[in-house]
Amino acid sequence: MAAATASRRTIGQLLKQGWNEIPEVIASTGMALIGVAVGFYACNKYEKENGDNRRYKQTYVIMRPDDPRVKLIRKD
Repeated sequence: MAAATASRRTIGQLLKQGWNEIPEVIASTGMALIGVAVGFYACNKYEKENGDNRRYKQTYVIMRPDDPRVKLIRKD
């Protein structure tokens, strides 16, 4: 009978018990998840906006003026 009541515990109850017993671990886990989410968003945004422009700086690249990649080149 004890196993049946233990299995009916909700996630909220487990988080509350964890916060009472080990608040450092629960807080750091939450902060780590937020950090991973922000890092994923930043990497995704960096890739979408063509943030890596080094490939044009290492070697000479000749492009035609009507090439759509020309507008992405920056003179950093």
